[in-house]
Amino acid sequence: MSTGLESSHVPVLGKYDSLHQQVLASVPLCDITDEDLTQNPQFCKLLATLSQHVDRTGLTVPLKSELDKAEQKLQNQRRQWLRSESLHKCLQEMLQDHCIRKHHTTVSPEQNMFYDTIQKSMLVSQCIRQLDPSSTTDQDQPSILGLNPQQVMEFMPSEKNSQRMKQALPRELEKHLKKKCFGLLSYYQPECESESDGLKNTKLSHLSAQLDKDKKRAESLKEVCRENTVLLQRQTRLYLGELIKCIQLLQSVILDHRLKTQTDLDRNKLDYFEGKCQLVLQKIKEKLNAELKACQAEKQSVESKLSSFEILGKEFEALAEEYCRLRREIEMKKWALKEFAHYSNKQN
Repeated sequence: MSTGLESSHVPVLGKYDSLHQQVLASVPLCDITDEDLTQNPQFCKLLATLSQHVDRTGLTVPLKSELDKAEQKLQNQRRQWLRSESLHKCLQEMLQDHCIRKHHTTVSPEQNMFYDTIQKSMLVSQCIRQLDPSSTTDQDQPSILGLNPQQVMEFMPSEKNSQRMKQALPRELEKHLKKKCFGLLSYYQPECESESDGLKNTKLSHLSAQLDKDKKRAESLKEVCRENTVLLQRQTRLYLGELIKCIQLLQSVILDHRLKTQTDLDRNKLDYFEGKCQLVLQKIKEKLNAELKACQAEKQSVESKLSSFEILGKEFEALAEEYCRLRREIEMKKWALKEFAHYSNKQN
């Protein structure tokens, strides 16, 4: 199967990167990256083959043709419905304008008769559609209030008034549509509001082409926006992948730096504590030396007292005991000073 794909189904596109670009462009709805196609070359060739039989949305060529025909038929029916709906809306707007105009100005009897005929005709037609649903459904429905379409038809305006209304309707409808078109032109091009009707008619004749051009431009911009969105998503994934790699590398560098600096930090702490210990030992040594000198001075004082009081009896014994006590204290402090000196030399 792979041999057939390689030899007969996949077109020659030149460079292998061009095949990747064609596949990515032909299946924009699939979440596929260039890296995926590089890692799976057979899958890339399969997608290239499928792109010859399906469109960008994934539909086959026959199904796309049938869908286009159904879409065209739907558009025709929609245009017909929009035509009748637009006419109905215009008639309603004309009736509303007439009602507003009656409250502000005097309206001629002919105008009143014209709009009354339109209103009655529309109401009767609407009631007939409600009473006779056969045009929209095959199901039989019960009549409303026991009425039938023939009974409602009796409320239609007279034939004479209907004929006069039909004769004047195109002219009034054209006048109303022209007013709406001028309003649309003024909205689209506000600078045209103060111009003459002739110039407005000239610009109005080009308005449809201009609107169509702007619509196509907007659709083109939407397509470009969609493509840019897909490209942005793809670039965002690549950027996030590279960002994760950079973060991992940064974490590795930080860990290595922390291990190296931790040794220096421990060495500095050790030097600090050694210096602090030496300083404390030096202060202790100085204090012991001062106490030793004080004891020696006291010893000399006691010895001088002993020499002067040797002739004494029991009092001399008391002095001798005091002397022994002082000698013991001196020996103890000498021993402590020696131990601290030995410990200090051992630390150095």
